[in-house]
Amino acid sequence: MKDMALLFVSAVFLGALASASAGNFYQDFDITWGDQRAKILNGGRDLTLSLDRASGSGFKSKNEYLFGRIDVQIKLVPGNSAGTVTAYYLSSQGPTHDEIDFEFLGNLSGNPYTLHTNVFAQGKGNREQQFHLWFDPTKAFHTYSIVWNAQRIIFLVDNIPIRVFNNLESIGIPFPKNQPMRIYSSLWNADDWATMGGRVKTDWSNAPFTASFKNFNANACVRAPGSSSCTRTDPNQDSAWQDQSLDASGRNRLRWVQQKYMVYNYCTDVKRFPQGLPAECKRSRFL
Repeated sequence: MKDMALLFVSAVFLGALASASAGNFYQDFDITWGDQRAKILNGGRDLTLSLDRASGSGFKSKNEYLFGRIDVQIKLVPGNSAGTVTAYYLSSQGPTHDEIDFEFLGNLSGNPYTLHTNVFAQGKGNREQQFHLWFDPTKAFHTYSIVWNAQRIIFLVDNIPIRVFNNLESIGIPFPKNQPMRIYSSLWNADDWATMGGRVKTDWSNAPFTASFKNFNANACVRAPGSSSCTRTDPNQDSAWQDQSLDASGRNRLRWVQQKYMVYNYCTDVKRFPQGLPAECKRSRFL
């Protein structure tokens, strides 16, 4: 356990470095809904989303990206957040859209958030994995990252990998690789399903609910309007994401998180797939 603790300390340090080159919310994003419930603060360094009984709020990136590493630090809704969902994801548009999801499902005070992840390719999702976190995500900012390249998608929390979705087009599994995606985030009410399957409803006496964002960084390939190709946002940025994979220590961290903190994995849900688990589930224990 001492060695694992050292791994976590190292990973948190690396996660802080990954988000040190922060973007500006004024320059990089548009507030898309929620009226004054979404606010950009401190000269563009910070952003908050709020939810009340009338409406939630959200924002999206000005740029579209085709592969890259996206980092943002989030501090989630504190206290009784049951029924709320804070979403942070990449998505293209249309009926055959691609999407890479982080969704944070609120809960009663004292109970853990559920971190919900999913991958859509060509309009098909149903690849949910859910986790509880090893810290309270409402007490401080933590870095949530998506590494997306032609070989795989890696979900990271404070630079600790929690999930990998590999490109298995060789066995007929669609993979997001051709559709550029924007970054989206929203805070909204989903008390029909978000907390204990909808059994726990939003307590509006706690409103407004607020989630905070800072240190956005996109080390990524930006698609120019009207172009099918893309360019790096900054040629001086690290390009390690282009072929990033997990080394032995990364695989150990992934295994530790999935064994200790995973609470749902579609790849083990035999009742949901009575005709057999999806083909990608047979290729690795840790997808």
